[in-house]
Amino acid sequence: MSDELSADGIERRLRHKELDVRVYRTISSTNTVLKALAADGAGANLALVAEHQTAGRGRMGRSFCSPSGTGLYFSLLLRPKVPAAEAMSMTACAAVAVSRTIEELTGRSTRIKWVNDILIGQKKVCGILTEAGIDGETGMLRYAVIGVGINVREPEGGFPPEIAGIAGAVLDREQIPDIRCRLAAGVLDRLYEYTLAPDDPAVFEAYRERSFLIGRDISILRPGAGPVQAHVLDLNRDYSLRVRLSDGSLTDLSSGEVSVRAAQ
Repeated sequence: MSDELSADGIERRLRHKELDVRVYRTISSTNTVLKALAADGAGANLALVAEHQTAGRGRMGRSFCSPSGTGLYFSLLLRPKVPAAEAMSMTACAAVAVSRTIEELTGRSTRIKWVNDILIGQKKVCGILTEAGIDGETGMLRYAVIGVGINVREPEGGFPPEIAGIAGAVLDREQIPDIRCRLAAGVLDRLYEYTLAPDDPAVFEAYRERSFLIGRDISILRPGAGPVQAHVLDLNRDYSLRVRLSDGSLTDLSSGEVSVRAAQ
């Protein structure tokens, strides 16, 4: 069954022809390369798509497993005229774009684990990394690079031991022709649309209704300090979490990392 990853296969499925897609067999990291192009003046709406990454990256400096043939790794360059604080909303737009595209193509339900992971069941099938260049004088974004890594199928022999317990794939045993090109085109189209109006309440509600954390007990993980126990009450309009700490006080969490497993 055909699943060749190609620029033509993606572009002919795009609704938004403003998107410029370049496909690589192997690349260090689509985010790393695209950030360098952005710094050199590359125009908005450039997307780099890779079959394989040799140095894929996730949040907190972690590596992102990027094997050839079973995943989809891409980054989109945007040049929005918005304050740097809007970067989280762009990550949220990407999460909704990925979730809706997976659901449309496969019929499987997805959840979003704040702020950047897409889950099917309890397993992570996608990670999102947003990196930005900021104008130091105005505090506005010079560019935003949104990177998406999707586990389309489980690699032969399974995921590496260090992530085998948490990683999953979009497809189980079923096969969908040209799934990677279709996923890339669907996510890029939606991401392009959503980031034109990142404050759209419909995008917020789509994110909120897929939230994996609302109503759960979590641990807030902070470098150099022990975990802080909390209960997630809701998602605020700026995509921060409204939480109740173990001492009963309320606070909003706008950055950092949280764990559900550590709280159980």
